[in-house]
This record gives sequence, structure tokens and C-alpha cells, in this order.
Amino acid sequence: MARTGYSAQVEGENVARAKANELPVSPKHSIEIARFIRKMTTLEAKTYLADVVELKKAIPFKRFNRNVAHKRGLSKWPAGRYPVKAAEAYIRLLESVEKNAEYIGLDTEKLRIDHVAANTGRGLRAFFPRAMGRATPKRRETVNIEIVVTEVA
Repeated sequence: MARTGYSAQVEGENVARAKANELPVSPKHSIEIARFIRKMTTLEAKTYLADVVELKKAIPFKRFNRNVAHKRGLSKWPAGRYPVKAAEAYIRLLESVEKNAEYIGLDTEKLRIDHVAANTGRGLRAFFPRAMGRATPKRRETVNIEIVVTEVA
């Protein structure tokens, strides 16, 4: 796996970042969560995503919303889902970026998510055995997620 940089160059003394490569999560779910948590504080994002894992609140699906049913509790956009696996990955990454910020010396209570991106990663190829000795190719999707936070006053 190649070592890649961040897609946004955010510089400063009050900036912390974290990245996770090739997570076995749906890229579509990751992109929708990234769009939703942008400009939130890390505490707000973690509590909302914890509610998503418990199936209490939904993530609004604005881009990948074909045949997506309406969910209760969404105010401005009716279509949504509960991407539990992707939400758990984001919670782990938000905890990591908070630890990185704490190591730098930032206040973890005042962190705002300035940049978050989810890109498709490498596809892992395998074969699915079928009847009569045949096989069907399958491709496991992975995703690369990066988060950059800044401390606000």
C-alpha cells in the first residue's frame, strides 16, 4: 500500500489530522457521513454517530439516494439510512484525531471538523464458488478516510 498525503493542505498551529486507509466499509456510506459531519464539532459528531450505531438517528442520503426510504427524525431531507459499520469507523477515527490533538496540546472540547474526505480505496479481488464447479468474481470495496480538525476559540 502506498503512503498517500492529505487532499487538503490545512496548515497552522491549531490543526490536528488523522487518516485511515483501506477500511472495509462502503464508500457510498462513507461519503454521505463525511458530507454530514463536516463543520461539526468532534463531540457533536461522535454523539450523533453513536445514535446512528444504536439506530436512533439516521444519516441523510443526498447523493446516493436512489430507492432510499424516508426515515423518521430527519428535518430537511427525508431520505436516509443507518450506516452502522461506517459510523463505527468514523467514531474510531474521531477518537484518533482527538488523541492527536491532545498530544499536540489542543483543547479537545473545542475541536471543529474543517476537512473530511472519503475516497474509494483499493478493490480486493476474490472468487465466489458457484454450482457445477464454476466461480463468480467478487470485489471487496475499501475506503480511505481523512479528517482535519482545528481548535476554535
